[in-house]
Amino acid sequence: MFPVAGCRADASQTHHDYPASDIFVDSGCRFVAPVDGRVDEVTRVDTWDPKTNRGPDRGGLSVSVVGVDGVRYYGSHLAAIQPGVAPGVTVRTGQTLGRTGKSGSARYTPPHLHFGISWPTGTGVWWVRRGAVSPQRFLNSWRRGDHLSPAASVEAAHRKYGADRGCRSYC
Repeated sequence: MFPVAGCRADASQTHHDYPASDIFVDSGCRFVAPVDGRVDEVTRVDTWDPKTNRGPDRGGLSVSVVGVDGVRYYGSHLAAIQPGVAPGVTVRTGQTLGRTGKSGSARYTPPHLHFGISWPTGTGVWWVRRGAVSPQRFLNSWRRGDHLSPAASVEAAHRKYGADRGCRSYC
């Protein structure tokens, strides 16, 4: 399912420096689980500082979910995390994970949900979590009500990526 519910949303068809999409929305829109799965990582404190612009902090408030399809879905720049959303919690498609906003490096931009698709990794591997497969064709499919799965694309990208040697771009 499209990861924003209850609001008009415009998903970017490109993204700078790595595969992801910025979904431009009003602040306070619902960020929802695009698939059934379990919560992977949650960041409830915005520690981003424009003076340092550290990669691990850019997302601000964020939630990632590992779907039953084995794909990790990540949303960041949230204004709030839904109560009860915590690592290990099972979620259903369409369940509210948080509210859109301008946390992290989105502080000085229009509100948007940064949306990334990747394979699951260990905790804190932010350079993969933020997006490793371009989500645009999947977002466009879900917007139309189709159910195109990114699982095969994520698996292929993971094989191509190979060994994780740390952040490779926009670190």
